[in-house]
Amino acid sequence: MKAKNFTYEQSGVSIKKADNFIKFISSSTKKSKKSGKFKNIGGFGALTKLPLKLKNPYLVTSTDGVGTKIEVANQLKKYDTIGIDLVAMCVNDLIVQGAKPLLFLDYISVEKINTKKLKNLIKGIIKGCKLAGCELVGGETAEMPGTYSKGKFDIAGFSLGIVEKHKILINKIRKNDLVIAVPSSGLHSNGFSLVRHVLKKKKIDLKKNSYLKKELLEPTKIYVKYILKLIDRKYLNACANITGGGLEDNIKRVIPNNLCAEINLKKLRTLNIFKWLKESGISEREMLKTFNCGVGFCLIIKPIHYKRIIKFFPKNYKPYIIGKITKNSKKVKLSGKIIW
Repeated sequence: MKAKNFTYEQSGVSIKKADNFIKFISSSTKKSKKSGKFKNIGGFGALTKLPLKLKNPYLVTSTDGVGTKIEVANQLKKYDTIGIDLVAMCVNDLIVQGAKPLLFLDYISVEKINTKKLKNLIKGIIKGCKLAGCELVGGETAEMPGTYSKGKFDIAGFSLGIVEKHKILINKIRKNDLVIAVPSSGLHSNGFSLVRHVLKKKKIDLKKNSYLKKELLEPTKIYVKYILKLIDRKYLNACANITGGGLEDNIKRVIPNNLCAEINLKKLRTLNIFKWLKESGISEREMLKTFNCGVGFCLIIKPIHYKRIIKFFPKNYKPYIIGKITKNSKKVKLSGKIIW
């Protein structure tokens, strides 16, 4: 009996679809290329020129994903915003160190390539890179039948930034500095396993709830252009990206020993989506541990700079004071209760 000729296509992997998708990415990124004549998309590795006139540069790297926000996108069949989330989760970490984002790479793993879905996803990533002022230089799309169930996928991002040594935001915090909050655009990309648990327990049909459909897929705010301007003017002593773990866990990562960020929770300006979650049966303690509660980013500054700083932000993202730096062995101290 003649042996059957097996093919990769029969196993569930389409090289042709993957190649066509790479061509789409390449054509979509041409206008924003900073790598000159070098071909990055579709190559084995990406080439990027380092900025000139840097005397003592340091490279800063970050990698992240968007968690189970992907499941909400899948449920609503809306994929054009989670790419922005992916970029935001990486570049907002870079700027905490004072770094300017240079390049971004993505990793997309899928059960089977759905070209329409992936094109929308990539459009979001390209938009996020534009907002962050960096370049999408490459990535990987892995078709993995048998690993993911039908329609399932995951995404991860990697970003590289650069900073002059004297601009690195380390060990600059002093007693009596102010802690100011920069508003979030919503949930950002944290706590979605808890959100989905609430939806399931309350038997909410997301497809029929226009408010939740909009709020849950609101993309993570990218703070790069504001923060870099403040760094250039030497207005910042430190900053923190408020992601998983909430205010306390993220702020304490930048506070030196023997100093404390004392935060008055009454000053927090929460958004309606957080009020909805609280009213759905989540305790305030759990809300603070899981979500940003309306604070997407925190800045630690000298009091003299406060009025100057707020001028750099648009109306919906004006920073406001939530606390100050004191002497204490505990790095973060929360007082009061949030006014929901």
